[in-house]
Amino acid sequence: MDSKEFIKALNTLVEEKNISEDVIYEALQLALATAYKKNFDSKTNVRVDINRETGEIKVFSYYVVVDAYDEGSEETDEEGNIVKVEPKINRDAQILLEDAKKIAPKIKVGETIEQEVTPKDFGRVAAGTAKQVVMQKIREAEKNSIIEEFQGKEYELMIGMVALEDQRNYYIDLGRTRGILPKSEIIPDEKIVMGSNIKVYITKIESNTKGPVILLSRKHYGFVKRLFEHEIPELANGTIILQQVVREAGVRSKVAVYSTNPNIDPIGACIGERGSRIAGILKELGNERVDLVLYSEDPAEFIKNAMSPAKDVIVSITDEEKKEALVIVNEDNLSLAIGKKGSNIKLASKLTKYHLEIKTMEEINKAGNR
Repeated sequence: MDSKEFIKALNTLVEEKNISEDVIYEALQLALATAYKKNFDSKTNVRVDINRETGEIKVFSYYVVVDAYDEGSEETDEEGNIVKVEPKINRDAQILLEDAKKIAPKIKVGETIEQEVTPKDFGRVAAGTAKQVVMQKIREAEKNSIIEEFQGKEYELMIGMVALEDQRNYYIDLGRTRGILPKSEIIPDEKIVMGSNIKVYITKIESNTKGPVILLSRKHYGFVKRLFEHEIPELANGTIILQQVVREAGVRSKVAVYSTNPNIDPIGACIGERGSRIAGILKELGNERVDLVLYSEDPAEFIKNAMSPAKDVIVSITDEEKKEALVIVNEDNLSLAIGKKGSNIKLASKLTKYHLEIKTMEEINKAGNR
């Protein structure tokens, strides 16, 4: 490869990998310096220049000017033996001031003196080592670039394509990288179709030796929260506030909302005309039920609302400090109030942060007649 082809190849690499040009050249200069020292048994300081227009490569050996060589020092070990400590600066990379002045009369201690040492066959000798080091730096830079791109997207919703599947995970193509959607994090009983586009919630972004790891979920309560924020404009502009979301994925979610504008019904706005707004959310969640709950600062009122779909609910706060309350329903509403496998009352308790005890009106009346 001649110099022009070399520069063209580097520029293509910069463009394709979306990596800073400086990162590529710095990595290559480091690679070539390493290759020179290894293949030509050089113990001096070495720097490499690459002309970014012509592709010409030059190797320079340079020495640090000193007034005396660092001979190291002596210290004693735990047993009192004298141990020679090697000098911190490589003596082979130093030159005495008196010798340096013969080359550059005005030079001073601490400055450097250099000479070009580019071998004729340097490109051939260094190619293998240079390629290895450059590719390593490219992988590092690409990994950091991807992490920076996705860092601000943690706890956000994204759309990706289902690309691969193994025994434990689905791998979702998110553009420059793939996220991991564990099968334990999909909505129970939903079917994931290979090659289809899917909405996912980013739960964690971390980095390991192999690159960025982006963990995804469709089971997390944040998935429901972001679905609402994407579908309901009033949530984006602050007219409606989403107070809290609790969820048992595949069974039921409860979403507490309130309005900052007394003229706007928060629940009606979330549902939309003829259910147009919430329809897309329900479709995404499959058979999962969604209860829209009107938030209230009055705990009894909030608990009553949270018990939806149960109706005619009576709430008595039994211990405000311990956050305990009694929920009373009639017999006809008991199964709705409890929910499938206790899901409704458990989620209502989680939403309101109150321990809820449930009794029927009949049980209350019986107890009162004793």
